[in-house]
Amino acid sequence: MVPNPDAADLVVEAERCGISSVWIPEIWGQDAFTQAAYVAARTSRITIGTAIAQIGARTPATLAMSSMSMQQLAGGRFVLGLGTSGPQVMEGWHGVRFRAPITTTRETIEIVRMIARGDRLDYRGQVYELPLPDATGRPIRSMLSPVAVPIYVAALGPRNLRLTGEMADGWIGNAFMPEHSDVFLRELEAGAAGAGRSLAELELVIPVAVEFTDDVEEAARRHAKGYAFTIGAMGSRGRNFYNSAFERQGYGDDVRAVEELWRAGRRDEAADRVPVAIGLNTNLIGTTEMVRERLRLYREAGITTLQMKPTSAGARLVDDLSLFVELVSQVNGEPRRPPANGAGRTAP
Repeated sequence: MVPNPDAADLVVEAERCGISSVWIPEIWGQDAFTQAAYVAARTSRITIGTAIAQIGARTPATLAMSSMSMQQLAGGRFVLGLGTSGPQVMEGWHGVRFRAPITTTRETIEIVRMIARGDRLDYRGQVYELPLPDATGRPIRSMLSPVAVPIYVAALGPRNLRLTGEMADGWIGNAFMPEHSDVFLRELEAGAAGAGRSLAELELVIPVAVEFTDDVEEAARRHAKGYAFTIGAMGSRGRNFYNSAFERQGYGDDVRAVEELWRAGRRDEAADRVPVAIGLNTNLIGTTEMVRERLRLYREAGITTLQMKPTSAGARLVDDLSLFVELVSQVNGEPRRPPANGAGRTAP
């Protein structure tokens, strides 16, 4: 979603079609909370989540204040989606050192929850000490009434996935292929088990582009090419969380080749080098029956929410939204098949 009234009109239409949630991005040109508030004012039922509010761009207290305000204004429909982003954005755009991302995520979650439940903020962590030591600050309690703020974490690496399983209410996953779901879910499950929880207690949210088409090869190639920027530019050399996720799913040689081409300035060659399978298997592309079959794969893996990124526009977009909701309803009504890789979970 981009910041314009037409996008909000689309959310209103999505709510009418039966879409259950809308997710507001935050990159380096727009913030998530302004748009979330605007959408909340235009809707009445749809859940509104940030995907993702960048940890480090705000203090934990500011995240808590914004989230509590949103939750009260939206009548309990808000979800705080958090993520660390990466060193290029945090250090180049926000001027914040990208240090100890796992510890920073843990402490941010703990502080946001302390504030949201009405505790006096007295916190001693490795990253945050509140109040600051040897300063004149004092522990403060929020002026707002306590309110529940569900926290979802965008995680790709094994350590962050385990932290998400341990602490979060939900997971937002990118670069995800249901054929290799165990790469992600086994880490989430390990983190949950260590905290005495089960994986079924987490909502699992996966972004997918949705394109209904008979020209599957062309669409898959186009979506694959779009990953060249993600693989080549979203991170520093040797520190790209997306590339690591693709490598764990069997595409290590491919992403290394794409990254080298991109960094050499050969952008078109880099786009052509991205495997078509990456574009096809991370999205819902093809005929109605093909999309239905892939929906079954996500369901069998235990994914509870698909974050639909539509590719159509105008009247066709409304038709696609309605068709997508219909297909999801059909698949949810089918008896479950056992997961092919043994890594799925039974969702409620």
